[in-house]
Amino acid sequence: MNEMRLVVVGAAGRMGRTLIRMICETEGVTLCGAVEQEGSAELGRDAGEIAGVGRLGIEIASDPLRAFADCDGVLDFTSPAASVVFAGYAAQARIVHVIGTTGCSAAQDAAIAAAARHATIVKSGNMSLGVNLLALLAEQAARALPPADFDAEILEMHHRHKVDAPSGTALLLGEAVASGRKIDLAGNSVRVRDGHTGPRPEGSIGFATLRGGSVVGDHSVILAGPGEEIVLSHRAGTRDIFARGAIAAALWARGRKPGLYSMRDVLGFPGP
Repeated sequence: MNEMRLVVVGAAGRMGRTLIRMICETEGVTLCGAVEQEGSAELGRDAGEIAGVGRLGIEIASDPLRAFADCDGVLDFTSPAASVVFAGYAAQARIVHVIGTTGCSAAQDAAIAAAARHATIVKSGNMSLGVNLLALLAEQAARALPPADFDAEILEMHHRHKVDAPSGTALLLGEAVASGRKIDLAGNSVRVRDGHTGPRPEGSIGFATLRGGSVVGDHSVILAGPGEEIVLSHRAGTRDIFARGAIAAALWARGRKPGLYSMRDVLGFPGP
């Protein structure tokens, strides 16, 4: 099979540059387009040069439709509103769309799911193998430990520039715990504690969010019981792990029927 032709949207951002670099280092894929928003100072520059891999002969452009028309897949770590637009374009082009964007609203998730009727979309709050394994372990632990005895807390820290909280990964882990307990996360999560909060609600899933420095991503699932604690953790030392996962997801999705998939599908992990 020929190399899979990939477009990177948000090409000038931190993840965009990492994706371009990792595409150049990965067999079976090639960069065929790089897209940035109108007004970006990087428009017209060579995508390889901004990623630090040398000239590739691909200029950063602002027209995603044109880029999508000549590719097999799109790698997208942009913003919720942009990802919805790109999903619609991917549906028109009938191509693979890998979405690592976090912070989507329910309406935005619904729009992406609608686009998946015609595009093959892989969407995840985290693309790394380690985090998805952590989610599986958290689900199994939550299923095994009675919520009346073990309180669940999700602790996460990211760099100072991250704009959404809790992180998509924290929510992924929270969903895993909720799935293990067979409860709905939305109705059982505690996102904020301030002032006199009273006793902790039994069975709730708490989130604590830290921001600072250049931390790529630290996540822990804490199950605190009487006289003991179980802590499951993952620490990301580089964005390369997310880029590798996104490329693996694109290769996995190539040739599959349209639909909305997760990294669990890509990795072959059992479903909830």
